[in-house]
Amino acid sequence: MTRWPYQCPDMYQWAQNLFPICRSITGEGLRETLRYFQNQIPPLQIRSVPTGTVAFDWTVPDEWNIKDAYIADSSGQRIVDFNQSNLHVMGYSEPVDTWMSLEDLQPYLHSLPAIPHAIPYVTSYYRRRWGFCLSENQRTALKPGQYHVVIDSTLEPGFLNYGELLLPGKQSEEILLSTYVCHPSLANNELSGPVVTCALAQWLLGLKERRYSYRILFLPETIGSIVYLSRHMEEMKRKTIAGFVVTCVGDDRAYSFLPSRRGDSLADRAASAVLQEFVGKFDRYSFNTRGSDERQYCSPGVDLPVVSIMRSKYDTYPEYHNSLDNLDFISQKGLEGGYGALRMAIEVLERNYTYNNIILCEPQLGKRGLYGTLGAQTLAGQSIPLVFNVLAHSDGQRDLIDVAKACEAPVMLCAEISEQLTAQGVFQRT
Repeated sequence: MTRWPYQCPDMYQWAQNLFPICRSITGEGLRETLRYFQNQIPPLQIRSVPTGTVAFDWTVPDEWNIKDAYIADSSGQRIVDFNQSNLHVMGYSEPVDTWMSLEDLQPYLHSLPAIPHAIPYVTSYYRRRWGFCLSENQRTALKPGQYHVVIDSTLEPGFLNYGELLLPGKQSEEILLSTYVCHPSLANNELSGPVVTCALAQWLLGLKERRYSYRILFLPETIGSIVYLSRHMEEMKRKTIAGFVVTCVGDDRAYSFLPSRRGDSLADRAASAVLQEFVGKFDRYSFNTRGSDERQYCSPGVDLPVVSIMRSKYDTYPEYHNSLDNLDFISQKGLEGGYGALRMAIEVLERNYTYNNIILCEPQLGKRGLYGTLGAQTLAGQSIPLVFNVLAHSDGQRDLIDVAKACEAPVMLCAEISEQLTAQGVFQRT
């Protein structure tokens, strides 16, 4: 079992608090969620973009809000009730209040025959329609008759909202953390990403100094990243050295890696190094299986170096996009696994300098007090050979990640050795 050197005990509680909120790509549920995270990280700024705003090939849709929805039988008993699960209503359903026969109602119902006890998650953002989602068991139990169908919702001009946190560092180059806050009561596919990102933001805010600057985004998926890129793309292309879409980081079944489109960026190398070193066995996916906002960040013409470190990847587990992706599916331990992997990847990036051995031939370590002290601080029985391997591969051309790979050694251990050699004038850091 992987044990990370740090914890954040609040993450599961945050997920519990946020789970009941009915979120979508716009509306009060989204704003309530952003305000919750703003309470945890007060510098977070909540931005508003008006309905009708054009962003590349897209247009911000009308704002959707919902108060209530149900299907009731002729006696008034609610058979399907939004108040029991906000997944019961198809996202962005337009308002309706009518009586229908079961036969006429069937085309507006969505269920999962393969998982008969689960409620599916279904949306229709860009075409006006309405519908209900229910388990297959509920659906087959419906009896012929008349049903009162009510969706008390509004679709009208309003705003799309997102959260933005910009943290300056010593260098203007940025690391991007992007997560989405637009799904209703789904735990791994929704809340795990924002709560882990919130924990990472708190940690970064608490650092005395940061080498890199950070751009941390809480967005509605797809339309949010498209809108954000339409406003900041050129700046992000100049500044972003690595980025992570944070999603599906809450369960305890697996670790997964989705590369950038090019597959060889600094983010790719840092993520791979961390997963290989600390996890060992993980699922490596092709970029062709992408499904979140890396679609936008890595698209041709944008080409940001963005990857995803996940636990169980979206669309690979049976609970995906249905009511079984609940608070029982994630855990504090699972969330800390996602948090640990991402935090370690960031720490690797922060320490990923290029070192140049400035002494010709082999330096005499003994006279610098390094031969013994390094041995006491590195891997038992391997310390001196590793020191000499780090010396041999640090030529001012390879960065620390590549040196560690060449040495077949942990990145952070090579960083400690390199820093000690720098302090003694053997290395020059660039």
